[in-house]
Amino acid sequence: MAGKIFFRQRTKMKDGAHQPRYILVAVSDLSLKVYGNHLRMCELKMIAETVGAELVELPRGPKHQGEAAEKEHDED
Repeated sequence: MAGKIFFRQRTKMKDGAHQPRYILVAVSDLSLKVYGNHLRMCELKMIAETVGAELVELPRGPKHQGEAAEKEHDED
């Protein structure tokens, strides 16, 4: 059975910031040490591909569902 790497999007992101966007939350069934907290999606994909793991994005909670809709509305 392949392992899983769980990640989520960062919360305090500034628009136009050139900072990694994702946070590694947990690893299951893998012998893996990670030394960075914030990672880019390309980095996550490369790690998952190399160790044969599946990437699992954790959804935001119901409290934050309205925030995503507001941001989409503000961009229009």
